[in-house]
Amino acid sequence: MAASSNGQTHGLYSYDSFGTQKSNHESHFLWWCAGTHQPLLRKFPSEHSKYAGLGGVILATFVLAALSSGYAIYSVFDSWAWALAFSVVWGLIIFNFDRFLVSTMRKYGVRASRQLWMAIPRMTLALLIGITIARPLELKIFEKEIDVQVLENRHKKILLNDSLLQAENKAVQLAASQERGRLVERRAGLEDTLRRLQQAYVQEADGTGGSLHRGIEKLTLLKQQAYEQFRLQATPELGRINQQIGYQDSILNHAAAENEIKRQRYEAELTTKVGFLERNKALSDISGRESSVFWANFFISLLIILIEIGPVLSKLIMSVGPYDLALAKEELLQMATSENEMRRDKELLFDKLQGIYDSKKKTSGELTEKLSALQKKHIHQEIDNWERGGKSQESRIPINDLIKKIKEDYDYSEDHVL
Repeated sequence: MAASSNGQTHGLYSYDSFGTQKSNHESHFLWWCAGTHQPLLRKFPSEHSKYAGLGGVILATFVLAALSSGYAIYSVFDSWAWALAFSVVWGLIIFNFDRFLVSTMRKYGVRASRQLWMAIPRMTLALLIGITIARPLELKIFEKEIDVQVLENRHKKILLNDSLLQAENKAVQLAASQERGRLVERRAGLEDTLRRLQQAYVQEADGTGGSLHRGIEKLTLLKQQAYEQFRLQATPELGRINQQIGYQDSILNHAAAENEIKRQRYEAELTTKVGFLERNKALSDISGRESSVFWANFFISLLIILIEIGPVLSKLIMSVGPYDLALAKEELLQMATSENEMRRDKELLFDKLQGIYDSKKKTSGELTEKLSALQKKHIHQEIDNWERGGKSQESRIPINDLIKKIKEDYDYSEDHVL
């Protein structure tokens, strides 16, 4: 029963009488969110709150989707402008999708098992959307714990990178270290020989070694000459050895400096490039290590998923009301009207084609009769002319030729008739 403009129906107050114009406007917006046929819904006040609640559930999914996508985009691009723009677009996509799912579900005339079967694809899509929405919100909820885990994962990556850098230059460093060790041993051997020769002639000169007789200049000179001769031979080789040791040291220093540069660059990249996937991995690591975080994460995800599938679930458990009956009646009447119009158009077209066919058939029959009569007349004339053509049998054409000529002249096909 429709309410009048002052909120009364035949002297009685309706449900709309107790609301203000503002609340009515808000209810209309929530009805629109629920995808209802508003002119029809206004006729049933008992259905207003039910579909306003359904519209509120759909609106809640829009808010969750916008917040989730906005945080995800901000964590990737670090820009509020991009986050705001994408959150609005993504929220509207989810809102329109949920509104479409709910508005296309019908209650009246459909068995409960059939409704459940029809709701399974919608629930599956809503579940996927809910999982997509839930993850960014979980990252925001566990942000502090994730930051700690990101630092730990970063430290592990740095250690792994250091070992990879060492393995990368291991062959060059090993060859340079071995060559340097050989050169150092050779230099130490030469220096030790020079020191022993020098000590030998000094001890010979002061009597503390060698012959143990001080002042024997001949032995001292001989040992001094041996020292000087070996020193002259070893000095160029020691110079070359020192140069080669310096070269090997430069190779080792260059490799170490290059490793340090790569290490610092890698650390800088890890510090500045903490994106969505890195934070998602950190949350997975925490959940795998801490059961409390796993269960908290699970129930938060479950709650967000339930909110996302809430519109379809709410529409599924809603009881059939007068609005559903009226909507089904209007749709069935429209479908019946359309089918009747199509049937009438089809019948009119059939009658029109049938009339054209009958008219053509009648005309063709009359034409055929006239053609047959005309043929008969001309054939008789041809035969009469043939009989009067000559007295003798020789002057006439053969009868077979006459028949052939008549067939060629007066025969007609179906194409000659309408």
